[in-house]
Amino acid sequence: MKSKTPSQSFTINTEVVLPNDTNHVGNLFGGKLMQWVDITAAIAAQRHCGRVVVTAAINHVSFDNPIKQNSVVTLEAKVTRAFTSSMEVLVDVWVENPVTGEKTKCNEAILTFVAIDQNGAPLPVPEIVPESDLEKKRYEGALRRRQLSLVLAGRMKAGEATELKALFIKD
Repeated sequence: MKSKTPSQSFTINTEVVLPNDTNHVGNLFGGKLMQWVDITAAIAAQRHCGRVVVTAAINHVSFDNPIKQNSVVTLEAKVTRAFTSSMEVLVDVWVENPVTGEKTKCNEAILTFVAIDQNGAPLPVPEIVPESDLEKKRYEGALRRRQLSLVLAGRMKAGEATELKALFIKD
């Protein structure tokens, strides 16, 4: 299985916030944004592994700024790290100023996807080889987030979470 770079596992989706997508104060429903995030991230994960993928977890989502009706929203999803059969995907959400064209990051999400076969069994996925400084930072962070998730789920002992320990214990 050939390794890939994060730029090979990248998806961009652009949406317009219509009246039916908003709440009573004219802001995009969080659930609608999550739908767009999940679909965009799934496409990035599927492009990475060339397999059917399913959402295993929504690890983090931030709603830092409201998104108003009629806004143009761009979602950028990138696989940050691949493990045995799972992949972490980070999605940056941007809002475009319709007059200036300037984009402002307003939200982000981190999801985990698993590649599956026709029976729903996990399949191996290609590794990611980060290239840029940002890709390397996100790649390293993905392992810490995975270890934290496994510890919290009781699937890893805290003492085995070497990347997490390294944050707190300096040799």
